[in-house]
Amino acid sequence: MKYLLSLDVGTTSIKAGLFDETGRCLATALEEYQLITPAADRVELDAQVYWRASKETIRRVISKAAINGHEIAVTTVSSQGETLIMLNEDGQPVGNAIVWMDNRAVEQARTLAATLGADIYDVTGIPEVVPTWPACKILWIKQNEPERYSQITHFLLVQDYLIYLLTGNMVTDGSISCTTLLYDIVQHDWWQKALNAIGIQADHLPRIQSPGSIAGKLSSHVAAELGLSENLIVVCGGMDQCAGAIGAGNIEEGVVSETTGAALTIQVTIRAPLIDPARSMPVYVHSVPGRYLFVPVCPTAGMAFKWLKDNFIVDLDAPETAGRVDLYEIMNQMSESVPEGCDGLIMLPHLMGAYSPVSNPSARGSFTGFTLLHKKAHFVRAVQEAVAYMLRQNIDVIGRAGVAINEIRTSGGAARSSIWNQIKADVCGLPIIRLENEDTGLVGDAILGGVAAEVFKSIDEGVRIMVHRSGQVNPGESRKAYNGYYQRYVDLDATLKDYFIRNYSN
Repeated sequence: MKYLLSLDVGTTSIKAGLFDETGRCLATALEEYQLITPAADRVELDAQVYWRASKETIRRVISKAAINGHEIAVTTVSSQGETLIMLNEDGQPVGNAIVWMDNRAVEQARTLAATLGADIYDVTGIPEVVPTWPACKILWIKQNEPERYSQITHFLLVQDYLIYLLTGNMVTDGSISCTTLLYDIVQHDWWQKALNAIGIQADHLPRIQSPGSIAGKLSSHVAAELGLSENLIVVCGGMDQCAGAIGAGNIEEGVVSETTGAALTIQVTIRAPLIDPARSMPVYVHSVPGRYLFVPVCPTAGMAFKWLKDNFIVDLDAPETAGRVDLYEIMNQMSESVPEGCDGLIMLPHLMGAYSPVSNPSARGSFTGFTLLHKKAHFVRAVQEAVAYMLRQNIDVIGRAGVAINEIRTSGGAARSSIWNQIKADVCGLPIIRLENEDTGLVGDAILGGVAAEVFKSIDEGVRIMVHRSGQVNPGESRKAYNGYYQRYVDLDATLKDYFIRNYSN
């Protein structure tokens, strides 16, 4: 038996999964870590925490599955994008990792936007230069911490760093590197104009490989420490969203995979990168070699639902409710009691700004149209409808780029809500497909590893074996009514855009 080990490194936790050759998940393990926020615009983490958490999850998942670690044939690593790790000539971190959500590099983003100019989208697929991108962070370090900068010999992302520690090889792939602002998604090489703009050379960055390729074999000392085989191969999984698209079976055009977790993240497979006439859809390199993804992200979706729960639904400290009820299930039941359109109540879920399909960092949340008629349940359903409207907004833009969508595959916490799935189906006019294994990042990593280890002949075969549907929700009678309510939402969003910019811009 060849076992497949997946490592999916998120923003606040790492998850490991162990699968057998038939695609059966034997065990998973999760290790959380606490981000460091030394200032309002700064988010960091000790880079070695990623390594310690990785080793712990590997040990735990092997123990839970009760297998011999030497029987694991391959481990595939995927991670969050954009988090920057800087190493010195000895391969040791120089200061903390700068996490993707860190916003210190505002001025550097403006500088690079002006310097790189109109080429940015055509080369990188990035619609807007913001402090998130590692190029901006590198320039910030260079300009503000020259002593630290002088010690740095390599700039890596989280996946790259873990692969380096596992194998001793400094490699990356286009799927994880496509949002650095340094990567040419057409030529699949580092963009020399961007390197020149921040003053680094290509040898400061990892060697580029194809997504799903073998980065190397496990080093002997790591194999001995973790009880694994030195013949175990390590594979580049790519960005978590791209590996997750594979784990949702999203490898051909026509499918939307979406996750309504804290944020709403959307993936749509495309074969050519530069097909959006509006140039507003972020384009990523897919973890499926030779393909790309539209990857719009809306920062607050499930997070807005949680905010409503924590602040307005139930007193969490009340002894009659604390730890004894599922508050989200109560909210779902409340939502079911309200008609579609919430009797005129509309919500804009922009609690942390708006990004896709229209970028407006100054946007704010809004409830509009409520009267004495409206009850708490209306506000619950309004949040669920708002997220569905956001999903449709992005799908509409994708449609105008010439990509026809046939179905939506859903995962994340909201996928367990029957009423939310029905709202999404009715608003978008598309069937909502639930997946048997919602850990799509782990599944996608296992498929890529299975192909590299010759367990599967192809990604297509791996998807057929490992990705299974667990249910389908079709659009219902509310579909026509929701067309009108959706247009109200779009109108409100457009109307308030300039208001938000005038009153909330920094």
